[in-house]
Amino acid sequence: MDARLNIFTSPTAGKFVKHLFGAGKVLAESTLPARTQELVKLRASQINGCGYCTDMHFKDAVAAGEEPMRLNLVAAWREATVFTEAEHAALELTEEGTRLADAAGGVSDEVWANAAKHYDEEQLAALVAAIALINTWNRINVIVRNPAGDYQPGQFG
Repeated sequence: MDARLNIFTSPTAGKFVKHLFGAGKVLAESTLPARTQELVKLRASQINGCGYCTDMHFKDAVAAGEEPMRLNLVAAWREATVFTEAEHAALELTEEGTRLADAAGGVSDEVWANAAKHYDEEQLAALVAAIALINTWNRINVIVRNPAGDYQPGQFG
């Protein structure tokens, strides 16, 4: 399978993704735990059916020392005992923030309050930004049909 469009050779798409990479660097420098960020990226990518990002974030997380067993359970996080309460809150916020069309009310006050119990304001800002950013990447990769499987950890810096 070949991608419909190479987003790195298109002048317009290339400029756009350059800014997305910059946003990712801001998040990497935030106080939101890197492990939480990878869980969020993986879960949103699963929900959105983005094979490219699912492959990327699984591999990046393993390369950073995350346990493959925990990553395997991200899709069933509600029943898994391997995640902290804070990670549960982040995954719940990720799901509601990713599935906006499924709930007319968007993110519920209960889900927000639960996340706010575990993360300070800056971490919440980073969490919201991380959810928005991965959803953007998912949509780009699904639309252009970037194939999954060939990503190498750290490939983009």
